[in-house]
Amino acid sequence: MVTYLCKMAGVSRSGYYTWIKADHKRAERLENDWKDYELIKEIFDYKKGRAGTLVIKMILENDKNVIMNHKKIRRIMRKFNLVTKIRQMNPYRKMAKANQEHKALPNILNREFGQDVPGKVYLTDITYVYYGSGRPAYLSCVKDVSTREIVAYHLSTNLKMDIVYHTLKKLGQSFKGMVHPGAILHSDQGFHYTHPEFQKRVKKMKLIQSMSRKGNCWDNAPMESFFGHFKDEVDYAECQTFNELKRIIGGYIEEYNNERYQWTLNKMTPAQYRSHLLAA
Repeated sequence: MVTYLCKMAGVSRSGYYTWIKADHKRAERLENDWKDYELIKEIFDYKKGRAGTLVIKMILENDKNVIMNHKKIRRIMRKFNLVTKIRQMNPYRKMAKANQEHKALPNILNREFGQDVPGKVYLTDITYVYYGSGRPAYLSCVKDVSTREIVAYHLSTNLKMDIVYHTLKKLGQSFKGMVHPGAILHSDQGFHYTHPEFQKRVKKMKLIQSMSRKGNCWDNAPMESFFGHFKDEVDYAECQTFNELKRIIGGYIEEYNNERYQWTLNKMTPAQYRSHLLAA
């Protein structure tokens, strides 16, 4: 009967008995996979389904002292149907046009994002967030290229020039009286950054202003990347008031700077990596 059934199933008799003998090994692997799944699921749920393989690996290593191969994490996530939420690209991003008195500046940075000196190169940009019943708010940020830290940010209900002026003021406060010689502030060619008053204030802060080529988001890719992660991981649409939105964004940036491990920062947080660079 065994021979007949093996023939019907298209397997050899010896293969069938080998499979039977390995039953305890399969059970053991299933049990181990379940234990690893529970660890991964805990992080996955904490990150509200927005943590990928590498993020989970870094949190396991840094927070739980568990070393797990990223291929194994990916296999278990696939096995137990843990699918990371991925943001959708907005193909209708609106670009503001500057008037004739506005001046675009050269791309001095030229995508040289591999900086290893804190405070030498900053990126800045503005993104939109909708909260409550579709009310718009606008988030202006400055990112240190070398450490990936968000060193200054300002949230506003409108796109008046004050949003970038407040951001510049907070950036200046982060200098604590010390500005790196030849420090660069890079942005796109948006209305705010080509404005004569903004450029005047940047020069007063002893910063060199650099701009992306027109319509080329890759020239400011690390800043775009931060906004992408932010929109993936923050449930800002659930906020009902502007103050609630401010709290949740402030909390996220604090966590991003001090608790978010990044693969390209030697698995450190931005704050840890800044200390690492300064001590080197």
